[in-house]
Amino acid sequence: MNADELRALQAPLKERYRENPETALITFHAVGRLSDGVRCQLNTPHGTVTSGLHPAAGGDGRDLCSGDMLLEALVGCAGVTLLAVATAMGVTLRDATIRAEADADFRGTLAVNRDVPVGVQRLRLSYELDTDATPEQISKLLQLTERYCVVYQTLINPPQIEVSHRVVT
Repeated sequence: MNADELRALQAPLKERYRENPETALITFHAVGRLSDGVRCQLNTPHGTVTSGLHPAAGGDGRDLCSGDMLLEALVGCAGVTLLAVATAMGVTLRDATIRAEADADFRGTLAVNRDVPVGVQRLRLSYELDTDATPEQISKLLQLTERYCVVYQTLINPPQIEVSHRVVT
């Protein structure tokens, strides 16, 4: 896809969102159901996946770990955003590899030490680009990728989270 094709694809969406801002509001959905052992089955539009404990928390490594899924979401979003921005800018990427790494101390998760936070404490995102773009173009490309990557922005600007429950019998 080139920049003109991308603009043509997105132009009617942008116009609709300008004229009717409420049409731009999208609600994402995910549903999981408990499974055997300490596992959760997630039904996605692309099939069923099973989430389980990371080996550092007692899992056997066969199931997806939520930490891995978080990084996969970040890398996937950053990759798509990088390519869309490069296309819009007219920057040719012959290839690109996006990597994410995160550090989590499982003493917090397993309640070994209450002073250790639960979750990821450090996250690193890196890009390896095969391009002839100038340093200025690369800088702008990465700046705009960060600006428009939904998962990246969600991580650095956490949303308000509402939790509810109901008991069924």
